[in-house]
Amino acid sequence: MSLRVADIGEKELVKYIIANSKEITADDTAVTQFSSTNLISTCDMLIQSRHFPENMSYFNMGFKAVTVNVSDLAAMGAEPLGFLLAIAIPKDLELESFKEIIDGVLSACDYYSIPLIGGDTNEASEIIISGTALGLCDEPLMMDNYSIGDVVAVTGDIGLAALGFELEDFNNIYVKKALKPLARINEGITLKNSGATSATDITDGLASELYQIKKNSFGFMIYEELLNISDEYKQYCKNLGLNYLDLVFHVGEDFELLFTIPKDKLKNLDIDYRVIGEVTDSDVVELTLENGFVEKIKNKGYEHYVSE
Repeated sequence: MSLRVADIGEKELVKYIIANSKEITADDTAVTQFSSTNLISTCDMLIQSRHFPENMSYFNMGFKAVTVNVSDLAAMGAEPLGFLLAIAIPKDLELESFKEIIDGVLSACDYYSIPLIGGDTNEASEIIISGTALGLCDEPLMMDNYSIGDVVAVTGDIGLAALGFELEDFNNIYVKKALKPLARINEGITLKNSGATSATDITDGLASELYQIKKNSFGFMIYEELLNISDEYKQYCKNLGLNYLDLVFHVGEDFELLFTIPKDKLKNLDIDYRVIGEVTDSDVVELTLENGFVEKIKNKGYEHYVSE
């Protein structure tokens, strides 16, 4: 029986595309020499039934469509240049709803200082938004330039959006994070200029991203106590019957940046960040629990095509 795409999943499909492309150098991102610098190009497609929670407003749908693309620029340390919008909508969608989506797109473009420069429209059975973000960067941050002893850090709290998807209180900080995530574009530029050795954005879960940037003979040790998971967070998870570490490591949608940097370069960072671990020579991705036990982190996260 022939293999189906569901048998290998999105990441293996992307690997195949990258292996057969001359320009794509990272997941969803291309680096093309352009004049005296590099053009950074990225594209992300969002489908209503897959990517937008039922309680997400049309405005936030549009805003998120820009955020997911700008987040890829942020992971490369690129300066935003322009945004292209392709949108397909049902013909019976209320005009006011369409306008709210576009208002969200334009608001996000203004927030990230990235002008909307073109796009396309079409008809579909549900809302589909595909964005393309362009940026410029002289020396892009890649995923695998780290060395043993570099620290592993994140630009903010992680797991908030994962919990927010499980809650209904719109005024809850976790729900706000889930419905209107923000890309760390300024932080990415700072990381590039401050000596970071690798970076990626956390979209599919911390565990998935750690494995995404892992290279042979290198590993990562993450420390639970450094994740600074609040008692409130743990209590919410307990009340919902959820494992808080599963949410932190295996869900994603935080759009924080995961990065590595030499310890002596930390003093150069004038952004909020949290060191959560270190690069090792173990060739495995591990977690030291608060009780001192060490366990291997499973390579599991959100992935298209793979059945639950």
